[in-house]
Amino acid sequence: MARVPPVPRRDWTPPSRRRVLALRDRLRLVYGRPCAPPHRRPLDELILTVLSQSTSDRNRDVAFLRLRARFGAPAPRSGSGIDWTAVREAPVEEVEAAIRPGGISKVKSERIQAILRALDEPPSLDHLERMDVTAARRELCGLPGVGRKTAACVLLFSFGMRDVPVDTHVSRVGTRLGLFRPGAPFEELHDDMLALTPRGQELELHVNLLRHGRRTCHAQRPACEDCSLLRMCPYGRSLLRGRTLSSFRLPPTSGLR
Repeated sequence: MARVPPVPRRDWTPPSRRRVLALRDRLRLVYGRPCAPPHRRPLDELILTVLSQSTSDRNRDVAFLRLRARFGAPAPRSGSGIDWTAVREAPVEEVEAAIRPGGISKVKSERIQAILRALDEPPSLDHLERMDVTAARRELCGLPGVGRKTAACVLLFSFGMRDVPVDTHVSRVGTRLGLFRPGAPFEELHDDMLALTPRGQELELHVNLLRHGRRTCHAQRPACEDCSLLRMCPYGRSLLRGRTLSSFRLPPTSGLR
């Protein structure tokens, strides 16, 4: 998707709570209510997020499994069964070879080792659970190559903390739906996403916006004619202006998860 020209903050009106809840409910009808209890493995989540950059979920998971196969440890030492100290101390070429299916393995292997070297011995992030969200986010963002999205993934999926990752899918869909100021920087997107998300529904709204971006609201050729949110989407209506919205087939919501 082409970069949207920024709209001045003074000219931007945030969505009402009523609109946010209506969009949440419509997404819920289409995709259900995702549930993922906190797994409490923050270091695993951090490395998984690094591996997920510029690749598919499948390739990310293959890379992580290969990392475990190469640097395995008994489960009591690590929830994932990976000896992170061994990963840190290994020649970077070994780490790169293990994660090669995840793409850009040279960059990712160097970043993973830099993160592990920045942590205490043994490498762990378990102490973040005892911190407030702001302090935990600040500590994560102080690690090499870790930004707001990665930190939010760790805090939300590991501990269920109140943070919401904004990736390219969430950014694109949210901007098109009028949830975000067009052209806003990612730092602002994260702040606004957190402000508009109903408390306790951080995971649901993140996952369902992401699903919608992957399945329907594509970057280059969004499937507006088949979109269940078309009537609520100013971007879709502008693309299809001049055509009767009632003529579009709105897909059924039952059975879609």
